Amino acid sequence: MSSYQKDRQYYHFCAYGFLKNLRFFDAFLLLFFLENGLYYTQIGLLYSAREIAINVLEIPSGLFADAWGRKYSLVLAFALYIFAFGFFYLATNFYHLLAAVLLMGIGDAFRSGTHKGMIMDYLRAKGWSQDKVSYYGATRAWSQKGSAISALMAGLLVLYSGEYRSIYLLSIIPYLGNFINILAYPQFLNKPYQKGPTKQLPSLKRVFQSFVKAIRQRGVRPIINSAALHSAYLKSIKDYIQSVMVAISLTLPILTDHPDKEKSGLVIGILYFVIFILNSQASRYAYLLAKDPKLKTAHITLLLGLGMGVISGWMIYFELWWLACLFFVFIFVIENLRKPVLTAMLAEKVPEQVLTSVLSSQSFYKTFLVSSLSLSFGIIADASNIGFALVIISVSLLVFHSLAIGARFTRKEPQI
Repeated sequence: MSSYQKDRQYYHFCAYGFLKNLRFFDAFLLLFFLENGLYYTQIGLLYSAREIAINVLEIPSGLFADAWGRKYSLVLAFALYIFAFGFFYLATNFYHLLAAVLLMGIGDAFRSGTHKGMIMDYLRAKGWSQDKVSYYGATRAWSQKGSAISALMAGLLVLYSGEYRSIYLLSIIPYLGNFINILAYPQFLNKPYQKGPTKQLPSLKRVFQSFVKAIRQRGVRPIINSAALHSAYLKSIKDYIQSVMVAISLTLPILTDHPDKEKSGLVIGILYFVIFILNSQASRYAYLLAKDPKLKTAHITLLLGLGMGVISGWMIYFELWWLACLFFVFIFVIENLRKPVLTAMLAEKVPEQVLTSVLSSQSFYKTFLVSSLSLSFGIIADASNIGFALVIISVSLLVFHSLAIGARFTRKEPQI
């Protein structure tokens, strides 16, 4: 039974995730790129460029947040996002889109890991750390509800407007709302929580030393590797489900008097709505996976996610669109079951004063993987098709993970 209370800050945390995920363009990002004449390889380059920008600033931004203030880090991130939306709206060529995704990447670097650290610190301050999985899962569920509503609203907008570009302007509104929400957070969350008398923010040097010590701790690296691998895998492939959804929409005997783009817009919005509602429920009940300490949650769910990718890829290859979409959806759900559990596992092993930095290092590793996987996926898809690319990427990661598990077993390092 959970002991935490749904106080005012709980709803601030929920509002943060809900507003952050009102990214109306997400459901049509790949289609927007294709509409602008880009090849899959160029799309992979854009995704890689975004991840490289995150890689360059990921750890410095985490250290900045831990040493000087996490609220300021989040506010800066959302300002960069809003500028990026403007670039997307005005973009007419590859280089305009490149500028937009670079701004998004820099914003992601200042945001990723920061908010998770604030939630974990709030639980420590309240004495609710034992409920970290259920609490984080519940707040994350609101993020998925935001994504669901975002997709449905975007689908309706495309149905009635017949174009994707104006979605970027609409996305500015909830991000401005999150400015106000973040500024309303209690001031003590601006720095890592410390028991006893209030202390000054730690120096950058001491934060960095603590960070290095935490990363070298046995049992931390396997968690980071497992969490980053599946998240990177999903992030690098997730937009390609949009092509599957377009194919599904063309088989449905509805809205036959509308152009294909408008019809597919509504179908994509509805399908994404269902996906994110499922994700929301997965996040909410992720704590059930943490009840059995003998359950190798990270390992089993990672294998399941990659296996679903292999099956979905073959279904795409044979144009079995509904089955392809179903198995693709399983990958989304598995990620939302894993994330609260692995975040809580990391919070248990890492000192609170460097938790944001360690979470940022996990994101650093993840973005390195995403940049590699995105470019590889684009090249393979241009050379063959997205179904074959999904199979190749999924099988390669299964082999990589198996080799990593074997190496840890040889060293007798704790497995998860």
